[in-house]
Amino acid sequence: MHAARSGLIAGLLAAVLLAALCPFPAAGRGGVLVFALSGGPDTLDPQKTSATLSFQIMKSLYDTLVEPDDHGILVPDLAQSWTMSADGKQWTFRLKPGVRFHNGKTLDAQDVVATFTRVLDASTASPKRTDYGAIDGVEAVDPLTVRFTLKQAFAPFLAALGQGWGAILPRDAIAAGNDFGGRPIGTGPFRTAEWVRDSYLRLVRFDGYFARGEPALDGVTFRFVSEDAVKTAGLLTGEFDVVDAVDPLEIPRLQSNPGVVLAPRRNATINVVAINNARKPYTDIRVRQALWYAIDRATLLKTAYGSGSTPVAEFMDVSSPFYVDLGDPYPYNPAKAKQLLSEAGLASGFSTDLALPQPYQAHVKAGELLQAMLAQVGIQAKIRVVEFGFWLSRIYGGPHDYDLTIIGHTGKLDPDGRLAGFGDPTTNYVQYNNPQVAALIDAGRFTLRTDLRKRIYAEVLRHMTQDAMMVFLGQPQDYVITRTGVRNVKEMYAIDTYDLRTATK
Repeated sequence: MHAARSGLIAGLLAAVLLAALCPFPAAGRGGVLVFALSGGPDTLDPQKTSATLSFQIMKSLYDTLVEPDDHGILVPDLAQSWTMSADGKQWTFRLKPGVRFHNGKTLDAQDVVATFTRVLDASTASPKRTDYGAIDGVEAVDPLTVRFTLKQAFAPFLAALGQGWGAILPRDAIAAGNDFGGRPIGTGPFRTAEWVRDSYLRLVRFDGYFARGEPALDGVTFRFVSEDAVKTAGLLTGEFDVVDAVDPLEIPRLQSNPGVVLAPRRNATINVVAINNARKPYTDIRVRQALWYAIDRATLLKTAYGSGSTPVAEFMDVSSPFYVDLGDPYPYNPAKAKQLLSEAGLASGFSTDLALPQPYQAHVKAGELLQAMLAQVGIQAKIRVVEFGFWLSRIYGGPHDYDLTIIGHTGKLDPDGRLAGFGDPTTNYVQYNNPQVAALIDAGRFTLRTDLRKRIYAEVLRHMTQDAMMVFLGQPQDYVITRTGVRNVKEMYAIDTYDLRTATK
């Protein structure tokens, strides 16, 4: 008995030692998350795009100096602390030590200098260059301290640093002319392994990530799937762990399925029918107002974007501290729409172009509903479905080749991020022309007092709605939809960007 007992003890000790040398993976850690997105990125260069689909991925690849917490408060990311001078013109950031890029380089202040020098260089052609236009200079004070000097106090500055286009890049790769669009190099929790455009992007865990213990996953595979039916089927069969959107008609079925979890997203997006104000007949405010009266906004929102969608009559989300409730200034009234068209000399109606971006199926569905509503007042909308890259280059940018389009404007960390450029027809895609609005938006940028900024932006929002520069539909109801067992798939506050650092499956 004694020998047998000794042997048992020896065996148990051996098992304990083996477990210590070869530990099992911690519960809830490891694995590859398969995330079905409605479409793929146009580029993985954070400073050369304004596409939401790109930034939904890029939080996994890059970090910024600061980032929003769950309540929208800007907290440290790559910077561990910062100070602002009394006049608001100097911002000094102390960087976290020991942060590494995917190429092995250690982050220092010169990387920050090189990054913002690149953004401000006109040859970079960054669509977000104006967000940093207040920068007069950026310098490395020491290896871990960087100082920005502004031309004047600029209220949205810290928020601009926390948006995705403020991602910090390594100066050696910038100097070498690295193609960040196809070969991203950041400090983020994952790095690229394989990218097959229009099909999938495979990311793997970056073991050198500065937040120890993160990420929890071994990797993430983003699958680009535009068809809602395919996403729903893949979620139900377990092919996909997460999907970004499904047809609202599928929501009841998914909610009743024990293998699926639906969590409402903190969505700050405003969906709009954008109007080219520079094209006739939309140069006439009566025609733009007629569009508002012709559209049953509540029905369109509920049908195309979900029953929980919220109609708003302004260019600001209801969760923003800068939101002002303008009521319903143009209630659904087809007779009023016809009256305004008649007053504008269009009693017999007219034909118009309606460009809809693919792969946004909900926008396409909304466009089909819009087409039917406009037909009731004599406006014949000719639908033109365009690829999103085309939409970005030819409608949002370039020649603004459209009459009407439907799109969602994602949330921003500061109201300037949504409103900047509107009022000056040369700097906004709807070519809205109102010098008073442009002047007010500029005033809001350079006013540090929050109470004054709220008054300024309230006036801006009223003017925009009164001018009917766009038809503001409202905030869509969205969910983060996952398989049971998937945890911590987070959405960054207001900016429609996924944070997968602590996600598990």
